[in-house]
Formats: sequence, structure tokens, C-alpha cells
Amino acid sequence: MKILSLHCDFIKFKPLKKAINSTVLKKNEEKEIQVKEPLVIFTAVEKQDESNSNIIQQITKEIKDIAKQVSAKNIVLYPYAHLSSSLSSPDFAQKTLEQTEKKLAEEFKVTRAPFGYYKEFELKCKGHPLSELSREITNQGEEKIKENYDYKKLLKQISKSKLDTRKLKENDHRIIGKQMDLFSFSETAPGMVFWHNNGLIIYNELINLMRQELRKENYQEIKTPEILDKKLWQISGHWEKYKENIFLTNYENRDFAVKPMNCPGGMLVYKNSPKSYKDLPLRVAELGTVHRQELSGVLGGLFRVIQFTQDDAHIYCTEKQLENEIIKIMNFTDKIYKLFNFKYHVELSTRPEKRIGSDKIWDKAERVLEKVLKKKKMKFKINKGDGAFYGPKIDFHIKDSLGRTWQCGTIQLDFAMPERFGLTYKDEKNKMQRPIMLHRTIYGSLERFIGILLEHTKGKLPLWLAPTQARIINFTDRNNKAVEKLAEELKQQNFRTDIDLSSEPLGGKIKQAEIEKIPLIITIGDREEKTGSLAVRRNGKVTTINKDKFIEQIEKEVDGKQ
Repeated sequence: MKILSLHCDFIKFKPLKKAINSTVLKKNEEKEIQVKEPLVIFTAVEKQDESNSNIIQQITKEIKDIAKQVSAKNIVLYPYAHLSSSLSSPDFAQKTLEQTEKKLAEEFKVTRAPFGYYKEFELKCKGHPLSELSREITNQGEEKIKENYDYKKLLKQISKSKLDTRKLKENDHRIIGKQMDLFSFSETAPGMVFWHNNGLIIYNELINLMRQELRKENYQEIKTPEILDKKLWQISGHWEKYKENIFLTNYENRDFAVKPMNCPGGMLVYKNSPKSYKDLPLRVAELGTVHRQELSGVLGGLFRVIQFTQDDAHIYCTEKQLENEIIKIMNFTDKIYKLFNFKYHVELSTRPEKRIGSDKIWDKAERVLEKVLKKKKMKFKINKGDGAFYGPKIDFHIKDSLGRTWQCGTIQLDFAMPERFGLTYKDEKNKMQRPIMLHRTIYGSLERFIGILLEHTKGKLPLWLAPTQARIINFTDRNNKAVEKLAEELKQQNFRTDIDLSSEPLGGKIKQAEIEKIPLIITIGDREEKTGSLAVRRNGKVTTINKDKFIEQIEKEVDGKQ
């Protein structure tokens, strides 16, 4: 049962015509009825209530509790079918409301609006915090009401998780993340990252970089919902091929999936308006959050998570445009990886056992990708059977400082989903054609990419990406004002700067800044104040430099993403 309770100054209602032929009005129900100072309970009796022997006790207890909270003496029971899409039989609903009325009448003055009639009503709802409340009464409703939590015990349980660093290597991103105060994890959300301020700066800077490059490459950007109806995933094929990895939920007796991928939502955006050949190629990006079920034993820091952000994009194009679009993605990927000094190799992943689409389509798709790789004179190896269930793919595996490889970027060629979703465009002859779809990522999982980058650089990120770009340290308390003045000046230039005016010895302050992987450590003493220069420590080497020249240099470095 679903109820909506409104604490009102008054309600007026009047039956208009029958909605259910078998119902009959009583004499006093034919005219308009007005009730002052009521607690109005809009009710929808549902199919599941028919098997709930405690439904009358549960609903009366819930209504009594609300009535006592708002000090209501008058209750109006108002049948309101619109609250649910899974209604019980009319006979059961009417009987339930009659029994509820009888039970409530022991303590309250109860008015029941006519059942089975279309009605008009007018009410004035009060403005206090409890004046509008909604409830769902289920078979477990009574149990829920009785639950009593020991919050201190629960707090102790959720505070248990600590990072055991004994088996981790020195450059493990989880150790670096703790040193730099980037992120943390909690068993309250397994496999999901709690980004701290410093970590979120890295996350956002990588997204900003991607958005700048997307604009240069003529991409549009969209954002789609994270929870979508089961029907969408049945159309896409994920329900059949990927269901065991999907988080499921239910709302008003409808099955929904927390999206494991962004592409089905993106196709609904494509379908929202008619397309012609003039709109193609259409490049659409989505930096979307996705969730995938993983066994707890395989979770590992940022490398294997349940919730992550993908820098997805989907390119809709004609067959003539296909090769050129694949080459553009390959060049885009190469540009990003070179920025971080990542070397990579390429694999062509072919059809898996669980797949959609005909063998003829798969033959064609695999030929196209192989042809482009050869045209670009790229060395590649065949990764047999590891393609997506909807198409073959080119995978980019980046190599980190320890020689490990990670699959991040991918280009997936998809003939199947445009057909399943009925995607079309009008060609030069006004005939409807089917676009070809490319799925692509470059970072892949943004969380994993950050983890790889932290270990690859040992936390010594390029200046443009470092959470704190400069720390300014005083030599003595006499220099505090000069330190604060420079910090403010650098902040005005959009440099991420902080200061250390603690009583710790100078050597201790420098050591702490190095532990936190801060690229620029600036010391100001009497000599620097007098000459207008700065003592700048970088990678263990100290340079004395004019302040204006220093600002000019770091501006150039940050803008150039060096």
C-alpha cells in the first residue's frame, strides 16, 4: 500500500461520476463534503497487500503515528489510485478502506471519501515540515517499525577498514594516495572511491583536459541518467550478456538497472531528433559514472572498482567515413598518451563466444579494423575472442614505469546496436539508412588511469596536474607577511598554493612538502625579501630566481601542459 498524508487547513470533495460500475453512493456521500483541520490520507491499495494478513494493523498504526505527530483529530481516508501502477482488486481495496476506517474510528473522527468514483477536490495544505509525508506499507512494514539501531555499534563496525601497507610496494598508488591525501575507501561503499580535495583536483584537471581536447575534435558532450529501465538493457543486449555484472533495483514494481555502460542512454539521445547525412559524422562524448558488480576479492584500490567514470564517446558515421573516424580516434589517443609519456602497444580483439549480430557482420567489422591498423602501419597482435559482445575492438595497452601494461583506451566497431535501437539517418537521396557506431575511450576508467599515473610518476605529477603546485615556507617569523603576500599573488594567478608558517625547523618543513609530492617548495628569508628573489627547490635542487621571471616560467609550463 502507498499513502500520501497531507495535514490541511481544510479539504472539500464531491463525487462526479462512476469509475467502477458496481459501486453505489450512500445518501450523505452525494453532496460536497468539507472537513476542517484534517489529516488527509490519500491511499492506493496494491496487489501485494492481498497476501499481507497484517495490512490493516500496519496501515492504522502508520496513520495513528502521523496523526499524533501533527496533533490531528480528524482523518480523511481518500482513495487515490494514481499513487500506484499495481492496484489490488476493487473489492479488496474497498474492504481494506472500510476496515481501516472502523479501526481508526476508535480514536479519531474519520471521514471516508467515496470509493469507485471520479471526484473533484480542493484543499489547503499547511506549511510545517510534517504536513506532507509519503509512506509505503509492505509485508515487512511491521518489522521495519520495530527496528532499533545501536548507532555506536554500527559506527564502530564501519570504522574498521584500515589500509595494510605491509605487503604493498613503495610506489603503490594507495600509499601515495595516503601521503598526498588524495582518496580513501570505506566498507560502507565497497569498490567506490571517496575523493578528498587533493584527489578531486587531479580528477577534475584530467576531465578539464579531456573537455578541451574534445572541443578541438568537434565533439558534443551529453549526460544521461545512471538508472534506466530494464527494457533498455534488453534492447541493447546487456540484459542477456551482462546481467550478472549489473546492479538492479525496483521502483513502483518496475525493474531498473544501474548503468554499467553509457552507450544505450546515448542512443536514446541520438533518436530524440531526426538525422541526415549532413549531421554525420556525429561525435558525442559522455564522461559518465557507471557501476559494475565485482567480487570483493578482486577489488584493489583504484585499479579495480565498482563505481568509476568512463571518458566514453560514441561516433555515428557512414561506411565511407568509418576509416577516417577510426584514424582520428587513434591520433587523439596517441596525443593524450604522449602528454603523460606513456608508451603503449595495440591489440585487435575479435569476436567472443557470447555475442550479438551475425557472423557476416562480424567478418566485415573485423576486416575494417585490421585494414585501418595496417594502413596506419601499426604493429598489433590478435587477441582472439576478447571483443565486446556487440563488436570487435582495437585496445590500447599503456606501459607504466614498472613495465606493467594496462588496457585503457579502446575503439569498438558496432553494427549491431544501431540496428537494435532502430537508429537511422536520411541520405542524399532522401532514403533512410543505418549509421555505423564507434564506441571509444582514451582514459578508460578515470580512476584506474589516475592510479596508473600515480605509480608511473611515483606521485611526482607534472606541475599542471599537481594538487598543490607550490608551498611557500618562512625562514623565520619575520618573513611571515612576505610569505602570505606571495601566496596571495600566486593564487590570483590561479596557481594552487599553500603556506607553512609552523614552528617546525626548516628541514622538517621541506621534508614534509617532499613527502606530499609538492613540485615547487619556495623559501623566503631576509635575503629573498631584500632582493625580491625566491629560493625555489624542485626535485632536490635549489635555484634563486627573480619573482616575476618565476611566475612567467610556471605560467608557460602550466599552460603548455609540460
